[in-house]
Amino acid sequence: MPVGTLGTVKGVHQRELKDDIGAQIILGNTYHLYLRPGLEILEKAGGLHRFNGFDRPMLTDSGGFQVFSLTGIRKLSREGCEFRSHIDGSKHFFTPEKVMDIERTIGADIIMAFDECPPGTADFSYARKSLDLTHHWLERCEKRFSETSPKYGYEQSLFPIVQGCVYKDLRRESARFATGFNADGYAIGGLAVGEPAEVMYEMIEEVNDILPQDRPRYLMGVGTPVNILEAIARGVDMFDCVMPTRNGRNAMLFTADGILNMRNAKWATDFSPVDATSTCFVDSNYSRAYLHHLFKSKELLAMQIASIHNLAFYLRLVKEARRHIMADDYSSWMADMLPRLSRRL
Repeated sequence: MPVGTLGTVKGVHQRELKDDIGAQIILGNTYHLYLRPGLEILEKAGGLHRFNGFDRPMLTDSGGFQVFSLTGIRKLSREGCEFRSHIDGSKHFFTPEKVMDIERTIGADIIMAFDECPPGTADFSYARKSLDLTHHWLERCEKRFSETSPKYGYEQSLFPIVQGCVYKDLRRESARFATGFNADGYAIGGLAVGEPAEVMYEMIEEVNDILPQDRPRYLMGVGTPVNILEAIARGVDMFDCVMPTRNGRNAMLFTADGILNMRNAKWATDFSPVDATSTCFVDSNYSRAYLHHLFKSKELLAMQIASIHNLAFYLRLVKEARRHIMADDYSSWMADMLPRLSRRL
């Protein structure tokens, strides 16, 4: 899922998302949309779909990760989380019930339960308390969700989030707890937050042995092309990450043959396509030399081209992964791809 935190994927038009990139679903953020443009405007518009014009599915995360990121200006309790806006310093309080009401108003097709996201370096005692809080909040989220109705004439799905930091027993406990809600899908949160990649893969294996195989499994906030292929091999179905667009805006491009830094002087006279294996229109129409020129000149078009390229590459990569799963040769294909995806060109 391309990340559209504020209701927009930065630098990318809706037409490009659908026609050129082929995005079937994008992600928005509850915390940010609650603060700006605000619930009153979103409700008057008829929900986020009507507000931003994206007529395909959307998912909203619950704001739990953003609350985690606000260390120093937030206060957690069993009741909820008090925090100050990063925009104007105003004070707000999120409870699980309020988050469900906010996500009903935003109107995404898939909404996430409110959780606490502990750092990957948290000790066991903190992780234990954090997980108890997340499970308590999940029960309250599910109750509020079941007591309310969608606002815009279509159903919404609530996904629980499996937490537990880097502790296998906590992860297994959380996965078992989450499956008790018989949800349409399940998310794996609290990874790629400071722990080594190999530990992340171990945690995925622990929970995917428990989560239902006939429901989608969503790994939140991950990650690099290598991370995605490794996670698919362990049973993950859905991903989101700001990396394709954020790194693209900073001149890093992902390709099937490796990673390019478009500010490097070596590309100044390279008139070959950005990615010769791609059929995306930006790769067909713009050379590496031109994109290098745009970044060196600080032209806004550079960030737009790079964002579209990276998103199209990510979508193409997971489509190719699906084809190899269906052909029953995913493992050999992944083994060939991993070193290629990791190298710097």
